Order: sequence, then structure tokens, then C-alpha cells
Amino acid sequence: MLVTVNGEQREISATSVSALMQELDCTAGHYAVAINYDVVPRGKWDETAVSAGDEIEILTPRQGG
Repeated sequence: MLVTVNGEQREISATSVSALMQELDCTAGHYAVAINYDVVPRGKWDETAVSAGDEIEILTPRQGG
């Protein structure tokens, strides 16, 4: 299915946030994920579906001021 990840269209096979993170090789480290501008808590990644056309943002925390 076609989704937008961090502004780039991608063809993915994942159907959940956790599967998407594995597919994109984002398993080590800390990440925040938003689907269609709604943040998905990490504890809900397994049960949160990814659908065709979704806009997904994957962010890493940065230290700064």
C-alpha cells in the first residue's frame, strides 16, 4: 500500500505501526510516531493500523534549547 513517511511516498507491506517500524529498520533507539497528525503512544503500536494514504511522521528526540 502507498503511504507518506516523513514527506516521501513509500510502498509498504506493514499493516500496523510496529510492523512498519520493523520494515523501515527503526527498531533500535527511541522514536515518536504520528499518523495523520495524531501521536501514537508506543504501547499502542501493535494495535494501531496503518492504512493506504496515511501520512506518517517518524521522529527521534533531540536535545537542545
